[in-house]
Amino acid sequence: MDSQHWRAVITAAQAGDRRALDELVEGWLPLVYNIVGRALNGHADVDDVVQETMLRAVGNLGSLRDPDSFRSWLVAIAMRQIRDRARRRTPDRLEEAAASDFAELTVLRLQLEGQRREVAEAVRWLDEEDRHLLSLWWLEVAGELTRRELAAAVGITRQHAAVRVQRMKERLETARGIVRALDGACPGLGEVTGRWNGRPDSVWRKRLARHLRGCGYCGGTRESVVPAERLLVGIALVPLPVGFTLSLALGGKTAAAATSAGWSAKLLGALTKPAVAMTAGATIVAGGAYVVTQPPDAPPPRAAVTPTATARSAPPRTSAPPRTSAPPAPALKSSPTATKKTDPYGAVVDAVDRAPDPDTRPAALPHRPESGITSTGGPKAVMQHRGDHVTLTGRGYVLVRWQISPGSRPGALVMPSWTGLKGRLFHVASGGSRRMDDPLPGAPNGYATGMGGPSIGYAVLPPGTQQMWQNEYFYLDGSVTLTQNERGCDYGLIVFPTDRDAVVEDIGQGPPQGAIRYGLVRDTGTDGAPVPQYVTRATPADPATVPQRSRV
Repeated sequence: MDSQHWRAVITAAQAGDRRALDELVEGWLPLVYNIVGRALNGHADVDDVVQETMLRAVGNLGSLRDPDSFRSWLVAIAMRQIRDRARRRTPDRLEEAAASDFAELTVLRLQLEGQRREVAEAVRWLDEEDRHLLSLWWLEVAGELTRRELAAAVGITRQHAAVRVQRMKERLETARGIVRALDGACPGLGEVTGRWNGRPDSVWRKRLARHLRGCGYCGGTRESVVPAERLLVGIALVPLPVGFTLSLALGGKTAAAATSAGWSAKLLGALTKPAVAMTAGATIVAGGAYVVTQPPDAPPPRAAVTPTATARSAPPRTSAPPRTSAPPAPALKSSPTATKKTDPYGAVVDAVDRAPDPDTRPAALPHRPESGITSTGGPKAVMQHRGDHVTLTGRGYVLVRWQISPGSRPGALVMPSWTGLKGRLFHVASGGSRRMDDPLPGAPNGYATGMGGPSIGYAVLPPGTQQMWQNEYFYLDGSVTLTQNERGCDYGLIVFPTDRDAVVEDIGQGPPQGAIRYGLVRDTGTDGAPVPQYVTRATPADPATVPQRSRV
């Protein structure tokens, strides 16, 4: 979380800045939706509870004394609304069918497989109180909440929270065992479930747990079971449902009252359109609060097109990749038709570069104007699946952090692409204390790198592609959309708006601090600074088809 940015936004919203209030609601709605959705498992009341939470937060924003505590304050409001909803339910509503199943949304919308799918489905078997706690712990292990914030939201001490979380984890593991058993072929399980109606509940969880404890077939683990917290880290925020709206009519709040509370005309217009989602069109991609803004009469997005592979498959190497890649290729200049001669921007395109000496300190990073970057992915957008994307707008620095998983699926990388560029985009620095082809600390014979190793396979870059570092930094003056084009080797990206000071601090972490190498400055401070590969001003239906050496 960029605490400095959100502190400024919250302070401005409290002072009556309606644009800041817009940003505040847009930025934190997805977190609230996921907490409530997971706690209620997608029940029909989710929308009502989310709306009431956001309305109460906006209405009481002036009472918040410390902007740094906004997140825990907002989460506490959400949990109070969840508990109030439980107290208000009548016996008739206890039998009311859910409009949707949040566990199923998690599986389908995030395309989960294997044990991550198992964890999501196991949520159905938890009691309501455990689901409430899991909705917070889920975000804690993903780095969205702290244990202090979790405890405050539940209204207990951190010590008591630790006990509650441990007990909930034990019941979650039992539920995972039930999911595995039901997916199996145990000959005795059919007799146990003969009268089961197919709806998970605590009674049947106990019955099936007894069967698992006494059954050699179901109790035998046929694969290594990964701890739930490690799996949850890779399960990001679930998209807002299509057509999700915030209605100001709920909770007795009228448009006039909302206006007096500080709601802007833009936000009021968006929230009061019954068929339009947040800010005229909202959705969230895996790993972040990704909000797409489009007018209500905009045509639906075109179906995804089968991509044209930009990388050739290559067999895994049997020895360690070299520390340095191929010698530098000459920079490719734009054609006269692509760029005016009077505007040199885009004349330089990054190419394969040689790894610098590990002990070479980076050059000074030039100063560029910074007014800040707004990310539709919020302070941290995690993009783990093909098609995940985030739109960045403003003037300032952006960090794109690489996570490559050849152990999950090795092979050729289809690189991410920058599309719909308006303005200018530069590749200013590389950091993270290592290039992805550097040997990992402690690896036998240095064979394992961030690109893989002989035992798990390698990630293979397209020919001529610049070797990425753990952290790649870019400077944007305008707007652009970054899309994850995964196909072949499994990889993920985490996108953070940042600032120059953070870039300088990162690239200055060299071997004396235990890192593998110092970072690298690419920025010349002029329009001749490198332009990223795979960038275009066009908006192709399939971002994976963007050429490697672009002309902007």
